[in-house]
Amino acid sequence: MGKFILSRLISFTYAFEGIHYVLHTQKNAWIHGVISLFVIFLGIWLSISPQEWAIVGLTIGLVWMAEFLNTAIEAIFDLVHPDSHPLAKIGKDVSAAGVLISALTAIFVGLCIFGPPLFVKIFVR
Repeated sequence: MGKFILSRLISFTYAFEGIHYVLHTQKNAWIHGVISLFVIFLGIWLSISPQEWAIVGLTIGLVWMAEFLNTAIEAIFDLVHPDSHPLAKIGKDVSAAGVLISALTAIFVGLCIFGPPLFVKIFVR
């Protein structure tokens, strides 16, 4: 049982190393971080419901997951084909498109959840 727990702790260490890598090498991760914090503060200010928090949390997680997967895919392509290659470019471009799609989805979700209460808070007083 002790070996199992130790191996799980080690796997968490690898995951935290991945987080550290992304936050220290990917400029877009900082943009996601600032926007994530802004959205959290906006949710607190607007007192969104628990169900809306769940949707916002899942959406934030979706964007972060896409960014992390994009970084991993780019690293793999750089390892496998360090020189420029048309298929590597396609793989990287498609991976980046996944991040864009998740970010656009997050904007849509944000407008749906924050739009109405923000409108009321700003214009209906």
